[in-house]
Amino acid sequence: MSCAVQISVSILAADFARLGDQVAAAERGGADLIHIDVMDGRFVPPITMGPLVVESLRRVTRLPFDVHLMVVEPERQVDAFIDAGAARIAVHVEAAAHLHRLLAHLRARGVAPVVALNPATPPEAVRWALAEADGILVMSVNPGYAGQRFIPQSLDKLRILRATLQETGRPITLAVDGGIDETTAGLAVSAGARILVAANAIFGGAEGIEAAISRLRQAAEAAVP
Repeated sequence: MSCAVQISVSILAADFARLGDQVAAAERGGADLIHIDVMDGRFVPPITMGPLVVESLRRVTRLPFDVHLMVVEPERQVDAFIDAGAARIAVHVEAAAHLHRLLAHLRARGVAPVVALNPATPPEAVRWALAEADGILVMSVNPGYAGQRFIPQSLDKLRILRATLQETGRPITLAVDGGIDETTAGLAVSAGARILVAANAIFGGAEGIEAAISRLRQAAEAAVP
């Protein structure tokens, strides 16, 4: 689906006993991407999932996999997730010792390289890596747990990054992850985000996954200039 704003459905808030069914429902509901949060218990406290989950989900959906590596030494992990079927991989500027090299490797392997920024990391941290990136992922909560409240200062970071990208002319997509719901979606889009990563807003309500995606998309696209 080609839309002004893309919805990347984070399975971190899904019911893992019914994960395949819920991912299939997200595809039926019009999701653009499936967001897979990989945590190693070191970069962030929880441990979540590995390449086998990605490979298994490939059998239930045709949607691209948007893999977010919240791990130390991401260069040791990326190839396994590429082989499992990732289409986009976000690596944290705080975790990658040689960011340019890693982003170039991702591109050479045929996946979209994305740089992720923690809430307290200044937007200037990615400026000298823009030549190698296809996307920037702004964390609007501290990574590790679904269901946190949106950090309002993330909007300022999105605006600064949008201005930087306009100056450089790089066709880089801004994404935002954390606390995205029908209210914050419009704010993030107005600030420059074009990919919204949503977890609890999709899986946490009684209306169902497909209806939740539709409502979130309506709120987001209403804010597109």
